[in-house]
Amino acid sequence: MYNEMKWQKNLIDRPKLFFMSQNEAVWALIAFYLAITLNLLVAFFYPFENDIGGLSDELSLVVWAVMGISFFMVVKVLRGYRAFAVATVVRLVYSLGVVKTIWIIGILQVVNKMIFLVAFLCNRGVFYKESSSDEENRPNQNRSSPWRAVFRDREFAMHISYILLCLLGLCAHEFFFSLLLFDVIFREETLINVIRSVTKNGRSIVLTAILALILVYMFSIVGYVMFKDDFLVGVDQKQAPDSPATTGGGENFAAAAAAKNDNVCHAEFRSLWTKLYCDVSDAASRGMSDRAASTAAADSESDDKERACDTLLMCIVTSLNQGVRNGGGIGDVLRSPSIREPLYAMRVIYDLLFFFIVIIIVLNLIFGVIIDTFADLRTEKTTADEILRNSCFICGLERREFDNKDVTFEEHVHVEHNMWDYLSFIVLLKVKDPTDFTGPESYVKQMMDAGDLDWFPRLRCMSLTTEENDSEQNELQILREQLEKTNSLVDELSSQLKDLKAKMTEQRKKQQRHTLMSSPSSL
Repeated sequence: MYNEMKWQKNLIDRPKLFFMSQNEAVWALIAFYLAITLNLLVAFFYPFENDIGGLSDELSLVVWAVMGISFFMVVKVLRGYRAFAVATVVRLVYSLGVVKTIWIIGILQVVNKMIFLVAFLCNRGVFYKESSSDEENRPNQNRSSPWRAVFRDREFAMHISYILLCLLGLCAHEFFFSLLLFDVIFREETLINVIRSVTKNGRSIVLTAILALILVYMFSIVGYVMFKDDFLVGVDQKQAPDSPATTGGGENFAAAAAAKNDNVCHAEFRSLWTKLYCDVSDAASRGMSDRAASTAAADSESDDKERACDTLLMCIVTSLNQGVRNGGGIGDVLRSPSIREPLYAMRVIYDLLFFFIVIIIVLNLIFGVIIDTFADLRTEKTTADEILRNSCFICGLERREFDNKDVTFEEHVHVEHNMWDYLSFIVLLKVKDPTDFTGPESYVKQMMDAGDLDWFPRLRCMSLTTEENDSEQNELQILREQLEKTNSLVDELSSQLKDLKAKMTEQRKKQQRHTLMSSPSSL
């Protein structure tokens, strides 16, 4: 923290860098809104060949009015940013066109993200320096600069990838802008926990998935051996948009295949593999016309059904693709058998076992691991928030310790054990001349140098200690008063006993006199 304070002090001496670093959250928010705007334009107007027309005079006047009013609010009261941005984008779209608007916003996105990257590096400077210094202190390690720590940082690599995606969206294709929306994952902690719920116990999930693959493989072997003819999967023949129906004979099928190849070869995306496919398909299209009639006849006889288990690999692929994705398992895909068939009972057992073992047990195991991990992450976050909210950062005393006390928990945290006061004291010990230390300061500085944290008050504070001492004094005072009352009672009883003893003695003397006086007369 002290190093961070020194780093921020150095940034203050550089006003431009300090301004960028202080507004890092603002640059991130602008980047997020620009990404949303780019994807909205692509979603609504792609492909950009169609003419979107222009605004009517009334709508154009409304847009200009919204721009003017929102701009005035931004300048005067620092509000209305979103309204001004929306009106500006609408004005650019209908004035310059969608493509030029996307280019302008894309360039703004690249510039804004570069500014954000500078702010990010400024705010992470201490971290990179400490990382490089840690490497220098390790034995048998070459000296490294902070830039090595920069390029090894995953978050820095993510921001560099963000800029590259923006450049690809500008130079290659607009669909690359869609990948910018994944930035929302890093902006929301809930979504981060969703990703962590899958990655934290990734080994358990992968092992369970391997178990599912093994079971599907076993079921595929049984299906290949016993129910090969039941694997009849419904298919829909692919038909080109402008070609005739593919089921109308050999010529129509050949025309459909030619139209398909033509669409692929003239598509907007043409990679090296696509070009190779087009060259091969041109050579193969000559022989396709000769086989088109027989192929179309076979397809019409199959009634849009295909055999999907002629090889074991086909059985495995069908079981994975169709069986796992269907709610009822592989039985929803296979042919419905007749009750008179000899293997009907075996088929029922096969379908039920696949449903219970693969669909209910194994898949729910995977879902259960993910859900339990997400629940654990949420519990950890809730527990951490409870500890921060109801425990003192310095001494660790909980809120309930201050119930029915003269000092409340809030007063204790903000006044008695203010963590920023402790930080100020630590900074003071770092910048103060050791010859000017007082006794307590020298003691704390020695413990800090030794890495000993015993100088922090653990589970104790002066307010509760004083209050406990006061309560002990009150108890002693009460005991003293009770003792004094007891002593006074004892003294009073002692005096009463003395009086009673004196009266008893006097009574005996009178009785003895009376006895002596009566004895001569009797004689």
